[in-house]
Amino acid sequence: MPLPIPLPVPLPSGAELLAWYDRHRRTLPFRRSDGGRPDPYRVWLSEVMLQQTTVAAVGPRFERFLARFPDIAALAAAPEAAVMEEWAGLGYYARARNLHACAKAVTAMGGFPRTAGALRDLPGIGAYTAAAVAAIAFDEPVVPADGNVERVVARLLAEETPLPAAKPRLAAAAGGFMADAAARARPGDFAQALFDLGATICTPRTPACALCPWRGECLAQRRGIQAELPRKSPKRARPLRHGAHFLLTDAEGRVLLRRRPPRGLLGGMLELPGTEWRAAPWGEAEALAHAPVPGPAWRRVPGVARHGFTHFELEMVLYAAALPRLEPPEGMEMRPLAEAGAALPTVMRRLLELAAVRA
Repeated sequence: MPLPIPLPVPLPSGAELLAWYDRHRRTLPFRRSDGGRPDPYRVWLSEVMLQQTTVAAVGPRFERFLARFPDIAALAAAPEAAVMEEWAGLGYYARARNLHACAKAVTAMGGFPRTAGALRDLPGIGAYTAAAVAAIAFDEPVVPADGNVERVVARLLAEETPLPAAKPRLAAAAGGFMADAAARARPGDFAQALFDLGATICTPRTPACALCPWRGECLAQRRGIQAELPRKSPKRARPLRHGAHFLLTDAEGRVLLRRRPPRGLLGGMLELPGTEWRAAPWGEAEALAHAPVPGPAWRRVPGVARHGFTHFELEMVLYAAALPRLEPPEGMEMRPLAEAGAALPTVMRRLLELAAVRA
């Protein structure tokens, strides 16, 4: 492994990057185009949505979320179940629970804190999100280090230590940009310039080095190893779990749903009733013992539905049945199929897709 590069390291000119950003900045629904002060609510919401989710996926969902919860007070006043359902399909549902809790805390204190340190005390706000909101919304001279920024800095310094071990060094090096007068004068724009550079030029594969405003200062580009960085430690194989779920419909086209417990994986989200998820596959007899109501003639839908979580892979079998009329058991509810599909998390939508394809 190469010797670490001592910090602080001379970094390229902030003015060069800002000049590039002023010409090529992306137009995004959560950015102001009129040069006015960004709304901290919109900045915070976009940063939370963008965690583990692509800009392409977030764009339309951001606008829809704002139409339903136009400001921090509206979000704080909403029932948690409404927030969770609006989040359906975006994944990592603890974000939605924390979003709601944070909205309540911010409303109670009369507005967002203006520093990264104070923002970190709010529910669900970690070091990156705190720095992003503080820089973009309040012009605090800090540099939020997301994956794009880590990649840019790793290539600038030719840092070959694999992630995640390299993260502290890369964050420290990125923070060194605030010694640059131009970056310090426009910290919000500078942070977004770094994001844009990583997203559009210094991309994970085949970076467009010829278009980069910092190509002359990039050590990885000089050595011809830019496409190899940042290196990553091998991922551990994720264990496989198994579940069985039940799709029960009535003559009106409604489907039986159950709300998961408020905490834990997919906490507070709706689901098709089913078994726990475990290491061993479910046999038919033991799976049917978990059917939500007795009596229907359950049929096994051919195939399996698959979904990947951060720490495990999931395979689910599906049993389907129909009744002319159904009074939902306690703790469950009936919803029209189209409405249910919009409110369900992606893992449950995999089951609806399985039923549609195999019907």
